[in-house]
Amino acid sequence: MIRTDIRLALPSKGRLEADSLDFLAACGLRIYKPNPRQYQATIPAIPGLAVLFQRPADIVVGVRTGSIDFGLAGLDVVEEKRGDDGDVLILHDALGFGACCLTLAVPEDWSATDLQGARRHIQTAISPRPVRVATKYPTLTARYLADHGLAPFELIDAEGTLEVAPAIGYADLISDLVSSGQTLRDNRLAPLADGVVLQSQACLIANRAALKARPEALSIARELLEFMEAHLRAEHYFMVTANMRGDSPESIAHLMFTQTELGGLQGPTISPVVPRAPGDTRWFAVNIVVRKDHISSAVTQLRSIGGSGVIVSPVTYIFEEEPQRYKAMLDALSC
Repeated sequence: MIRTDIRLALPSKGRLEADSLDFLAACGLRIYKPNPRQYQATIPAIPGLAVLFQRPADIVVGVRTGSIDFGLAGLDVVEEKRGDDGDVLILHDALGFGACCLTLAVPEDWSATDLQGARRHIQTAISPRPVRVATKYPTLTARYLADHGLAPFELIDAEGTLEVAPAIGYADLISDLVSSGQTLRDNRLAPLADGVVLQSQACLIANRAALKARPEALSIARELLEFMEAHLRAEHYFMVTANMRGDSPESIAHLMFTQTELGGLQGPTISPVVPRAPGDTRWFAVNIVVRKDHISSAVTQLRSIGGSGVIVSPVTYIFEEEPQRYKAMLDALSC
């Protein structure tokens, strides 16, 4: 039976589920889930999109096999489970939440600080043998170890807590996800300086075949990317509004362009202020979009050239003519 719906899968539990829901709501794509125990939901802003909740690994496998059209998951799981056939297309690899890194770590009482130091420690302390690495990410870990000349090695499949593996002796080191590093420190482990296998955060993925064969899937991909990129771009900016006295919009703009922080995205928007007092027509309202980390200097510069009544407001979305990642998706689909 040919499937006619368009499906987006989200993480079904834990911090990644909560962060995904918060992120989509901030993008204007609020999830409507009438019963918290249900594993299905909708996005009112995109009526043609059905939402499912699954484990991250199942999301990636579902997108790969085509039972799911779009998914949100960590880049670590995506790279581990996507396969080599190109069926999984990464539409956005930096959604700004779920940050962590897949990292190699050894007991802190070793003198080793890098991969080669770890190899020397093992071969000195014990008769030569493969380096044993406990991990839940065998594909990524094996690729990294081979690329960095640590062969021979043996991967130990571990479904439980990895941090105890070196202490109880069934592995020499571990390859595991690290966020703050506190769990490593609590278990007397230290990350290797050159042991970062992958920097990861939440990403949006899609099934390549669905995007090629179904125009409605391509349309939803654009809508998702439009709102995500507009929100992520806006997170870095504030809108600044002020009143300024001047002879004309052009003269005020010229004055603003002499300041390093007052250029805005393409330039300021300047419009006449309707005066309270008749005849006082030399007041103008200026609006500029300023990076958040430049806001203090921008306000100072605006005051220095006569700005008053300065208002700083958050920006919800900044839409460009076309999302850059949508263009990149089209290029990838044409290959």
